[in-house]
Amino acid sequence: MKTKAAVCWETGPDARWELEELELDPPGEHELRIRWVASGLCHSDEHLTTGDLPARLPMVGGHEGAGIVEEVGASVTKVRPGDHVVCSFLPVCGTCRWCSTGQSNLCDLGATLLQGSLPGGEFRFHARGQDLGGMCMLGTFSERSVVSEYSVVKVDDDLPLDRAVLVGCGVPTGWGSSVYAARVGPGDTVVIYGIGGVGINAVQGARHAGAANIVAVDPLPNKREKAEELGATHSVATGEEAQELVTRLTNGVLADRSIVTVGVVDAVVVEQAFNVIRKGGSVTIVGLGPIAEKTIQLSGTMLTLFQKTVQGSMFGSSNPMYDIRKMLELYRVGQVKLDELCSATYSLDDINQGYQDLRDGKNIRGVIVYDS
Repeated sequence: MKTKAAVCWETGPDARWELEELELDPPGEHELRIRWVASGLCHSDEHLTTGDLPARLPMVGGHEGAGIVEEVGASVTKVRPGDHVVCSFLPVCGTCRWCSTGQSNLCDLGATLLQGSLPGGEFRFHARGQDLGGMCMLGTFSERSVVSEYSVVKVDDDLPLDRAVLVGCGVPTGWGSSVYAARVGPGDTVVIYGIGGVGINAVQGARHAGAANIVAVDPLPNKREKAEELGATHSVATGEEAQELVTRLTNGVLADRSIVTVGVVDAVVVEQAFNVIRKGGSVTIVGLGPIAEKTIQLSGTMLTLFQKTVQGSMFGSSNPMYDIRKMLELYRVGQVKLDELCSATYSLDDINQGYQDLRDGKNIRGVIVYDS
């Protein structure tokens, strides 16, 4: 069948998403076809077009998606046609070393996320005589995709999918970076660098964990305002201001945790996050940068003498199959805000405008809403 999609054919500073009609294969064993209802515009897809993430091209973009199952292939037992689903950008097999030891966010099936093929190595999108991958094995910038059943989570039919879509990536990644990865505790002081689609949810997670001081750092006033609306106790424009504020708030002890969620991580912001934490404190890095660039340049001696920890976190160290539903349960009772995160909606035809708005800092999270 045919499907319209936004494709990354080449990388570079001026690369754009190209809209194209693709051929889409029927689902094979352990696969299903989804009609997407909504897709989030995440910065990770921007990293794909700039080349920061070295992916196999051409690639259908999009990895934060919610939709309705239209057809299932052989051996699919998790869902059936008509089910509403949110997809995890990390597949979860449930049996590999990482899944079986409580680290399903590191599942071995994620090895081909940037290859874009399904777990068996197949490509279901085709155009111009070529096979196309799907970002994170999903390709949610398409009207329809064929995906692995290991990537889907069935959700309740009454949930609005244009809001539930946000728990496919940004919400659990940010929330989990505070609650699971950084292990924020009651009374802690936390500094969060970058208030985009992930950072704003790190704020929500820190509030959920009971932090006393939540300092949001972002140069844009609209993002600082949103951070304070969703739980930040303070907000500042720069890392230098954060250092001064935290020193005053803690009588010189400094912050317990810092979390880096900026759109493009560099050595400067990592050093700021390192300097703002106390002895025994931790830095959690969630954002991405150019993969070949050394974005951590710190004093190893200071690391040792002050027993600080610097760590990365994938998907906020969350369990996709558990935490996607958990985020939606918290949304129902008002403890996780989703409606407030969606700052603009777009049609698929307007995807490049959506990414320009992301680069201009206008959106907390832009969302594509499909017509069909």
